[in-house]
Amino acid sequence: MTGPRRRRFLPPQHGAWAILIVPYLAGLLAAGWSWPDLPLLIAWLSGYLLSYYLLQALKTGRWQRSRDQLGLYGAIAIPAGALVVIARPEVLRIAPGYAVLLAVNVGYSWRRRERDLMNNAASIVQSCLIIFVVAAVQHVEFATVGTAFALCLLYFFGTVLYVKTMIRERGNVAFQRWSAGYHLLALIAAGLLDPWSLSLFAWLLTRSVLLPGQTLTPKQVGLVEIGNCVILSTCIALH
Repeated sequence: MTGPRRRRFLPPQHGAWAILIVPYLAGLLAAGWSWPDLPLLIAWLSGYLLSYYLLQALKTGRWQRSRDQLGLYGAIAIPAGALVVIARPEVLRIAPGYAVLLAVNVGYSWRRRERDLMNNAASIVQSCLIIFVVAAVQHVEFATVGTAFALCLLYFFGTVLYVKTMIRERGNVAFQRWSAGYHLLALIAAGLLDPWSLSLFAWLLTRSVLLPGQTLTPKQVGLVEIGNCVILSTCIALH
């Protein structure tokens, strides 16, 4: 796929890939693996792409412009998702949660306010729910993966706050204080959930205090978060 064509079919949301892949990986680390996890991954990634272009079309009203993307990703996501449901119908237990959260995304996109913090939070919860989907595929009780879910939720919501202080809310002292306060609470919660994660969340609190205001590019911010995602995955594997 050439560069211009790739840009047509892949959204410029680089951070979204970590929010998609890390919780899925966390689910595998916490619950195990079996063959339906492969079509689940295909459905998960293509479903995100389908929803992205669906929400873009809803926001802009330019359905024709998104026709090719909707057709391609729908043709991939629907059969892959159907295969997972046929193999493991218990995954439908999580479907109502996704429906509610998708409705939140639709509402914010309709009002062209998709960057609001509450919409970000809804998207993060959606991504972290894949951990329970993986657990359902493995016939594992949800309580078994509860710590993995909570750690991912704590990390990614904090990362959204932190990244906003580095880019869109750069220089907003009040927002930086909110971010630092959240990271302090996240450190306490993580310590109660999993001692392995204490060092990571202590670092996350430190970076939320010291890095805003520093001259880091968005790429540099992203590279730091890739390292944090690796550490988070390691903590979940060790739990």
